[in-house]
Amino acid sequence: MNLSRSALTVLSAMVASTAWAQMPEDLAWKLLELGRVIDPPKTVELYAPLQEKEPYQGVKVERDVKYGPADRNLLDIFAPDNVTSARPVLIFVHGGAFVGGNKRTTPTSPFYDNIMLWAARNGFVGVNVTYRLAPTAPWPAGTEDIATAVKWITDKIGEHGGNPARIYLMGHSAGAVHVASYVSHPEFHKVKGGGLAGAIMLSGIYDLTATPLADTGRAYFGADPARYAERSSLSGLATTDIPLMIAAAELDPEGFVLQFELAKDASCKRPSGCARTFLLPQHSHMSEVYSINTADTRLTDQILDFVKTGK
Repeated sequence: MNLSRSALTVLSAMVASTAWAQMPEDLAWKLLELGRVIDPPKTVELYAPLQEKEPYQGVKVERDVKYGPADRNLLDIFAPDNVTSARPVLIFVHGGAFVGGNKRTTPTSPFYDNIMLWAARNGFVGVNVTYRLAPTAPWPAGTEDIATAVKWITDKIGEHGGNPARIYLMGHSAGAVHVASYVSHPEFHKVKGGGLAGAIMLSGIYDLTATPLADTGRAYFGADPARYAERSSLSGLATTDIPLMIAAAELDPEGFVLQFELAKDASCKRPSGCARTFLLPQHSHMSEVYSINTADTRLTDQILDFVKTGK
């Protein structure tokens, strides 16, 4: 990452500022050195030491619960040991460029248990979902699986301490694309109105015609660009009445920041008004979610306020 002396001076001041104090200075510099890249292994090295290890105190975990017929139609449920009343539900949909990824990246990884632990300790029942992958399961398999999961959770989550009337669906990267597709394509819904109290999209792609699709994107959405507009979610984000939160990371690759701006503008066309939007300072595409359940609460503070206010 090549920076001029003046740029380094400005960045040094920003890193040291009170507004950015939640991230240790050495960590901020390491993310800057990585730059606008998607590098899970190097980002894991930075964030895994900050996360909890099993066994998780005070949290009940149910793993690999079947929600649908496919092999990857599995979810994990995280709830406090002593749930006494129905809690809102936070569903997380992982990324992986449409062809990879899982609700837990390895059998001992803190990711994405970290998001579920944060949810369970901040008033939610957490549900971590995985889904079918391209190329064997192309469009609209991801959206169909999300719809099946939302239906299962609506029907069953009350048995696990969750409130089916307060379901929040959150996705990151390819997972955000699937969340946006679900919100924007009501023809796939299996619950009236979509069954959501809100949807949260972190660093997704919403207009398939605006930025070139990688090979993995074409594996999911197909090789025919003539189908990309109808398979995009941008127009649906401009009409849905589901409350929306749209976020991206300051160090996301530039295409993701462009998509963030497009989604923000589209959401402002809704009768209900603009979505909540947030560009997360200092963070990269992966640190955005790996940092959840650490001392850096800037993103999760926004999520909690979104749930509290409904906007």
